[in-house]
Amino acid sequence: MKSANLPINYNQYSPGQWEAKRTEVIVETPVSLTVNGEIWLTFMCTPVHLEALAIGFLFNEGLIVSLDDIADVRLCAAGDNVDVWTNHELEKPGQWRRTSGCTGGMTSVANETRGRRISNGGSLPAGRVGELVAQLFESQELYKSSGGVHTSALSDGKRIILTAEDIGRHNTLDKLAGRMLLEEIRLMRKIILTTGRISSEMLQKSHRMGVSIVISRTSPSSLSIELAENLGVTLVGYARRNRFNVYTHPQRILLLATSISQAHDEHILPEIVA
Repeated sequence: MKSANLPINYNQYSPGQWEAKRTEVIVETPVSLTVNGEIWLTFMCTPVHLEALAIGFLFNEGLIVSLDDIADVRLCAAGDNVDVWTNHELEKPGQWRRTSGCTGGMTSVANETRGRRISNGGSLPAGRVGELVAQLFESQELYKSSGGVHTSALSDGKRIILTAEDIGRHNTLDKLAGRMLLEEIRLMRKIILTTGRISSEMLQKSHRMGVSIVISRTSPSSLSIELAENLGVTLVGYARRNRFNVYTHPQRILLLATSISQAHDEHILPEIVA
C-alpha cells in the first residue's frame, strides 16, 4: 500500500535569507480501475480507501445498486490497480466525460442525474450547521499532516459518521459511497459536508447516495443549484460557524430550536435513491 504523504525537502525564503525545511506533501498517483478483467479508466487520486473508491464510483455511476452486485474487490500488491468482479455482466460506458474536478475526474456521458425527487429528508437546526462544519475540520487527518487535500464527510445530523480525504473532491464522495456499502452503514437521514466546491457532478453523486442536505465550505455552481432545486436537495454554501448561504429548499434548515430527535421523528428519508 502506498503512503498518502510523501516527505520532501524544500527551501523557504524570508527577507534576506533562505532556510532549509522538511515537510510532507499529499500524494497524487494514478490508480487503474479494472472491471471483470477489463481496464476501464485511471483515477488520479490519493492512495487511501482505494477499494471504497472503486466500489463507490461504480455505485455513483449507477452501474451497481448494492454490495450484492460485487463478487470481489481487490487492490493489487503494487497499489496501482483495483480489480472489481461483479455478479452480473457490466457494459463499459462507451464514452467518458472529464468532470470539473481538480484532478480531472471522470463520469459516463450517459450518466445523467436520475432517480426520484427527495421530498422530505429531515430537517436541521441552523445552529447545528456550524457545529458539523467544525467536526468536519477536526476530522481532517491528512490535511493536518500535509495540507493540499479535500475532505468530505457523511453525517446523520448529530455527528460525523464517515470521512474521506483525497486530492480530488469528486473522489471523496466516491470513497464515502464505497465505505457506506462496504461497512454496511445505513442511516435514516444523510447529510454531506465537504471542503470542496459543489459542481453538478458533486450534487449528482450526493443525490445518488440519498443525501437530502449538502453543506460546503465554499461555493456551488449554477448547474448544481439548478439540479438541487429539481431533485429536492437542500444546498448550503460558504458554511462558517455562525453564517451560511442556503440556495435551495431552505425549509429543512430550522431557525427555531427544534431538537434533532424531533426533526428525525417527523421526517424520514428513503434509504437509497434509485
